Amino acid sequence: MTWEVLSIIGTIAFAISGAIIGMEEKYDILGVYILGIVTAFGGGAIRNLLIGVPVSALWDQSILFYIAFLAMTAVFVFPHNLLRHWKRWGNFFDAIGLSAFAIQGALYAVKMDHPLSAVIVAAVLTGSGGGMLRDVLAGRKPTVLKDEIYAVWAIVAGLLIGFKVIVSPLELYTLFFGIVVLRVCSYMYHWRLPIKSL
Repeated sequence: MTWEVLSIIGTIAFAISGAIIGMEEKYDILGVYILGIVTAFGGGAIRNLLIGVPVSALWDQSILFYIAFLAMTAVFVFPHNLLRHWKRWGNFFDAIGLSAFAIQGALYAVKMDHPLSAVIVAAVLTGSGGGMLRDVLAGRKPTVLKDEIYAVWAIVAGLLIGFKVIVSPLELYTLFFGIVVLRVCSYMYHWRLPIKSL
């Protein structure tokens, strides 16, 4: 149940995030859908390749594709003033997607009995891989590569799940909300990682 709920939350959040950026960049309807699909499923596809899951496993998620399609359609037919609120709500959706997918990716790797390093990589790629692909396709600098704290929260999820500090469904939901809050705080209060300029 926890796995399915996190998958649905992450899919909706990232599909909406990608669709909103597509509309902001004035993409046509096909571009909006492609950007939304890439954001929602790109990270999971890259993760699957790296941890040894067949690429064809992606096509077993047909219900999630339908959910993403419905979410993107709802965004597309919504009034255009939605784009004016992107700065606030876009980051919030992104935080939800990051948290849900990072946890889902870490759980996936643990379920396959992979070592801690693979659990962390799976968390980071699932949580931020789709967003990176989205930003590249939209011609933007990927959020994960900026000085703003982003992928660190996925690493935290990977560590806690990999070390089995977080195990029960209640603990997973607590971790989910905790990472969302931390990610929201990191952009609201401009938390930064150290920068070394040459």
